[in-house]
Amino acid sequence: MGRNNKRRDGRSGDTGNRKSKRAEDERTDLIEKIDMNNEKLFAYYKAQKVVPEEEWDEFVEALRQHLPTTFRVAGSRQTANNLNETIKSVHVPSLSNVIFEDQPIPPPVQLSWYPDGLAWQFNVPKKVLRKSPEFKKFHSFLVFETEVGNVSRQEAVSMLPPLFLDFEPHHKVMDMCAAPGSKTAQILEALHAQDTITSTSIPSGLLLANDSDNKRTHLLIHQSARLPSPALMVTNLDASNYPSIKIPTQTKGPKRLEQLLFDRILCDVPCSGDGTIRKNMGIWKSWQPGDGNGLHSLQVRILQRAMKLLKEDGRIVYSTCSLNPVENEAVIAEALKVNPDFELVDVSSKLPELKHRPGLTTWRATADRTISATYESYEEFMASSLDENLKAKMTEGHWPPLDVEKLNLPRCLRIYPHLQDSGGFFVAVLEKRRKSAPSKELKREASEPADIPKTKKPRLEDTIDVSEDPNVAEEAAGIATPVDDVEMPTESSTPALETESSPKSADGGGGSFKENPYTFLPPDDPILQVCIKRLHMTSSFPSSNVLVRNPAGDAVRSLYLANDVVKSVIENNDYSRIRLTAAGTKVFSKQEGGQGADAQFRVLGEGLPVILPYVDPSTVITADLPTLKTLIESYYPLCSTFDQPFRETVEARPTGSHIVRFLPGEMAGVILTHELVLPIWKSNVSLTLMIDKKAKSALSLRLFGADITTAGKAAAAVQKPSAQPTPDAIVEDVTLANEEDIADETPV
Repeated sequence: MGRNNKRRDGRSGDTGNRKSKRAEDERTDLIEKIDMNNEKLFAYYKAQKVVPEEEWDEFVEALRQHLPTTFRVAGSRQTANNLNETIKSVHVPSLSNVIFEDQPIPPPVQLSWYPDGLAWQFNVPKKVLRKSPEFKKFHSFLVFETEVGNVSRQEAVSMLPPLFLDFEPHHKVMDMCAAPGSKTAQILEALHAQDTITSTSIPSGLLLANDSDNKRTHLLIHQSARLPSPALMVTNLDASNYPSIKIPTQTKGPKRLEQLLFDRILCDVPCSGDGTIRKNMGIWKSWQPGDGNGLHSLQVRILQRAMKLLKEDGRIVYSTCSLNPVENEAVIAEALKVNPDFELVDVSSKLPELKHRPGLTTWRATADRTISATYESYEEFMASSLDENLKAKMTEGHWPPLDVEKLNLPRCLRIYPHLQDSGGFFVAVLEKRRKSAPSKELKREASEPADIPKTKKPRLEDTIDVSEDPNVAEEAAGIATPVDDVEMPTESSTPALETESSPKSADGGGGSFKENPYTFLPPDDPILQVCIKRLHMTSSFPSSNVLVRNPAGDAVRSLYLANDVVKSVIENNDYSRIRLTAAGTKVFSKQEGGQGADAQFRVLGEGLPVILPYVDPSTVITADLPTLKTLIESYYPLCSTFDQPFRETVEARPTGSHIVRFLPGEMAGVILTHELVLPIWKSNVSLTLMIDKKAKSALSLRLFGADITTAGKAAAAVQKPSAQPTPDAIVEDVTLANEEDIADETPV
């Protein structure tokens, strides 16, 4: 198309060009349909017979359609249901009769297959979101609720894997390739499903989220912080070479260390991402079969490592946003061949409204970039006239095994775009049924799933480039070497392809590990005791589970709370060896002023639900809706401006951190349907609502239908578009394969 500053997804990088921006407003697709053509891709997938011949044209036409915007209502079950009711009763009716440029615009609709109707889809052009007053208001609502974690902008099919994990709050769960964190957030929500709007439980289980890219682990931490959990840990390791973690035995008798095994593991692995072609337009021009061929061995290693980390009767969910059987059924088949303890589970009835197709039992792999020929078997491929260098890049595992019918591959789920107006996706659920006697032969096969020559210097389209990945040197030095009975490969899991799970960062995705140490405070620590006293914590508060992250000699600035499993992992493992980047949740933070034992600590807004069950109820201040409105409207309202009895109560309190419970009520047509509990800070003469600006704006929009905060009113007064959330925050298409969550891109 001759456009300059092309990004990897084929879009223009010249975001400052207003003329170009106006042109985009008039388009329904990011590239013209005439450019949505790749004969190699079509030839390859026709050879795989992914859909019946009579559906081929419908399948291709669906690939060329713009992907609808989807979002999920997040948080605990009670919080999500309340917000979902707001969407249904307030926003959908206001969007049901919108006419824009003489065309009716459809309102958001619920995804029929998602449990409890908590996922939504709508498909409108960007110019409608920019110019329609009704949709602009709905968009602002979505942006702010996304910022505070009540809404997750997530592709519909990427919501599937956590739904098949089938886990409970006491389970130990691992998300092996977790960044950017949308699926991790889903798992956290399920762990905390029974929490109330105002208080959070401390699950007895564990969620360990991992990603091999250091920068993206911090994005993962940011996303996960929206639902604070003492049961969360985040690590930065190669998933295919994940080390054993040791914890004390739970049985009677002398305590000894044993390997931590997981009840549930999610393997949403790096993939070529051709299932995202409806949003990642660059795939139309860049796709070729080497993308999947090169990632196959990495995917097998990740899945096999997950198998070694799973308990008996445990469950693994393997998923990709690719439709390539080399990355899907071939991976499952190769892993099952050397791990006979596992079998595929039929979950086709789990989500009755989800339209899908069974897994394939035949496929034809190739290393020929022109796709002039595909091959039924490895033997046929090796007998071909292809260049020997191409042959060296393929293994027998790229093709169906001879006993493929015994593996129950049709139990896998294939999601095609034309079935339900979605992206393409693949899901397989495996369970560990029985324990077989270990054999040296099986161990060798597990560590070498793909017979790739050691002298090979792979390129992007053919396989994984690990020659410059710092993780390789670290693993060779013993930092991430597994210590169980399996000899795992040392090749890094960071592919040379940007994907959700492991993109290559600017520094190679590795680098030195520079995280502060984790130290649990003794329950009688003076700072902790002062904090507990001033914040009126009861004796049931788990003071032995409070940790700090400070270099030796530095003053304590923040206190974190972890559950017993997280504490056990930290106390019995070298945090640098397992590259621990986050643990537990931050609950208290030092306020400026005061030193040592005189330092004042405040309750954090995101930490309040965690500690609220341990706060003396008699010390919680009661207030009403007008009081809440005053605190939202002003940064530092004077105590004297409030009505009685709140004014008298708050003036009698000392300076410092306090908790206020706002009771349900009505004021000038505004209804607070359920109580809210929020932290405040009292100075000598004024109060401050201690939640960040985005959370305050989201709360204002939810309650009053407008942003009445100081920042919101200032922005409206000067009418600066740059100060308002832009519609691109919700409808902007993501550019990485398997990247579904764009909250980090949302401007405010």
